Amino acid sequence: MRGVLRRRELLKAGLAGAGALAFGPSFWRDALAAVPATPGPGPFGPLQAPDANGIMLPPGFSSRVVAQGLQPVPGTAYPWHIFSDGQATYAQPDGGWVLVSNCEAPADVGGGAEAIRFRADGSVDDAYRILGGTTNNCAGGATPWGTWLSCEEHDAGRVWECDPTGARPAVVRPALGVFSHEAAAVDPGGRRVYLTEDDGSGGFYRFTPRAYPDLSEGVLEIASVRDDGSVAWLPVPDPSASSAPTREQVPGYTPFRRGEGIWFDSGIVYVATTSDERIHAYDTVAETIEVLYDAKAHTDPPLTEVDNITVSRSGDLFVCEDAGDLSMGMITPEPREVSNFLRLTGPQHGNPQTAAASELTGVTFDPSGDRMYFASQRAFGVGIIYEITGPFRPARRPVEHHEIGLELSAPRTVPIARALAAGVPVSVRVPDPAEILLTLTSTVVRRVRLPGGRFGLRRGAITISAVRMNLSPGTTEMDMRPGVSARFYLRGRRPVWSCTLSLTVTDQAGNRTTASRQLQLVR
Repeated sequence: MRGVLRRRELLKAGLAGAGALAFGPSFWRDALAAVPATPGPGPFGPLQAPDANGIMLPPGFSSRVVAQGLQPVPGTAYPWHIFSDGQATYAQPDGGWVLVSNCEAPADVGGGAEAIRFRADGSVDDAYRILGGTTNNCAGGATPWGTWLSCEEHDAGRVWECDPTGARPAVVRPALGVFSHEAAAVDPGGRRVYLTEDDGSGGFYRFTPRAYPDLSEGVLEIASVRDDGSVAWLPVPDPSASSAPTREQVPGYTPFRRGEGIWFDSGIVYVATTSDERIHAYDTVAETIEVLYDAKAHTDPPLTEVDNITVSRSGDLFVCEDAGDLSMGMITPEPREVSNFLRLTGPQHGNPQTAAASELTGVTFDPSGDRMYFASQRAFGVGIIYEITGPFRPARRPVEHHEIGLELSAPRTVPIARALAAGVPVSVRVPDPAEILLTLTSTVVRRVRLPGGRFGLRRGAITISAVRMNLSPGTTEMDMRPGVSARFYLRGRRPVWSCTLSLTVTDQAGNRTTASRQLQLVR
């Protein structure tokens, strides 16, 4: 079978253009086309009476203490830091794993980050420091290349890249900006780092490394959200903030009210903003953002003061409360329900109605997805880390590394005039019914204002065109026409645009494969 789809047909189907939605294995596959998450009973049943640790959990779940501030980590002689915050785990060759944890305290009373080494059976093998001499290390984030980004939450805060094993010293990454850093999340496909700023007028940032995954140089941008939900990324002239706070350098940026937890999954960046009690979903391909959850939209919200977040192997989004009623919530993809997963009780966690109450931080899972870790940051006045085990939902269907026979073809060179008038001709062949995401990207150099009134040049990526659609078996031909922003650049004087054409194909079983090729747009 040979099908021919042209631009008019794509537009009629609502499937083409730079605003097309990204899609992933299964998580929130149709989330941005649906209404926000609403309260529901959740998949695990009602919370049971508090256990010995003062934790209310669903049936079948249990907790154990992993580490408590100022006490030796069980199984070691190493005293653990106070006020544990952001966390992540890293698989080790022997089947064990490392849990890293930030310390949200001044440098002179701890600061930095530490790690606990677990054996394959879950017992503790060792504990040690991986970063010192820093202040108020907050949520942070893991990288796909196996390092930990520890974020300092104060006006002169920076991001430190750490080795979870402690074998190599931590390295500061000033190119990621100097501001009150909260959390970081990496999009490996887009080769970018997204960052939140814990300030009432803070920004939502992205960093594009000059040579991914090296974070020593690159372009820092801040989000400006339009009325239709589309996002423009504006360069930050002085990431060092020596001239002015980063967000104040960029007129027109959109404040994210105390941006805290952030997580990347399946083409979507999830951002929690504590002050307005919202969780946002940013589509990295379409460059659009929508509200996934808004506590103020409910008379009796199950989740308030949203903070640290993580996505489990099943695609469930787990959300910590910054105080609230000391709960951890979860949002399921199908149906899109928000419910309580656990709640802290007892005097060790403080009274939720007072400033002395603890807060939940650092929710993460071990590499297998069978064990959850989180901290009650000020429990017993110093903080404590718990491990939760039980019948967590199974993993989504494996979709990586499965080969789907496909063909992707396009001319090696395309006249810019042709691209502007009719689009870039592309041919895709699939052997079975499948869903595709096709993107055409390039780079652009922008003129930006530098400190002292000077101007300079910054390089960044742009999406020329993006298409999402379902294909029948056979060959489909289409014309990828540039979006409005891309047309502005293509009409300039630049003689040659080097582009990457990328294709992601997902079959009906959920298996995914990718293909790409290079082409040039020439004047």
